[in-house]
Amino acid sequence: MKYTIDAENKKIGRVATEVAILLMGKNNPDFKRNAIPNITVEIKNTSKASIDEKKKKQKIYSQYSGYPGGLRQPTMAQIIAKKGYSELFKEAVHGMLPKNKLRAKMMTRLTVTE
Repeated sequence: MKYTIDAENKKIGRVATEVAILLMGKNNPDFKRNAIPNITVEIKNTSKASIDEKKKKQKIYSQYSGYPGGLRQPTMAQIIAKKGYSELFKEAVHGMLPKNKLRAKMMTRLTVTE
């Protein structure tokens, strides 16, 4: 089954929660926590999403490699400039999926277009 979600004039978090529920299969009556449903989700118009200018400057995405001096903290504006709006949506959905072995498989069923 394929779902298409339009992100135009919507907040990133609202779209991400909707996508996470669909990818986990929680909207189906035969939901199983240990199985991935045969569902693909596509997010369209990510560049037209509703994002405040203040948030683009202040929101920080932290990554730590584990090595000394390996802390990276790019802002939302830097990520948009480097990787595009689709990376923000992927990161948001990735954080809302369960932290287990199925998360990577669920993320392969997500496609994001700007």
